Amino acid sequence: MSDASANGAPSNDETESDERTVRPYVESPIIMATVRVVAPFVFTFGLFIMFHGADSSGGGFQGGVIVGTVILMLGIAFGIEPTREWVDPRTLVSLVGVGVLVFLVIGFGTVVAGGGFLDYDAVDIYHANKYGIELVELAIGVIVSGIITGLFFAIAAGASGGESA
Repeated sequence: MSDASANGAPSNDETESDERTVRPYVESPIIMATVRVVAPFVFTFGLFIMFHGADSSGGGFQGGVIVGTVILMLGIAFGIEPTREWVDPRTLVSLVGVGVLVFLVIGFGTVVAGGGFLDYDAVDIYHANKYGIELVELAIGVIVSGIITGLFFAIAAGASGGESA
């Protein structure tokens, strides 16, 4: 037993382990300012990719990842816990649920109309293919962005020993 721990003071090993487990978030004005400027543009680009997903394969997925990355940038710049309080886990689950619901409604709506799953020609709407594909791509983007953000919060909670998303 060392003299420091015998006197009631924490030993050097104890203070080092406490500092490693409870490190306060250090704000970086450069990162915070950069994220404030870049985040709206990245978010807009993600939405652009989602809205124009019908023109290329994987547009909804790619746009969803880009939109989810905006939340990751905010978490890294302003702290994970404040971002987690701002983006409630119930909100993420709701967004993913709405995306799945929209996808299923469109898919089974075409079945009810007499076609196959996601067979837009069965629906008697002007440009049904165009609107159907766009809505499906948006739904996929919402699902992916919610999952990416939820995974980020879950990984961050596991690393810090906090409550999971």
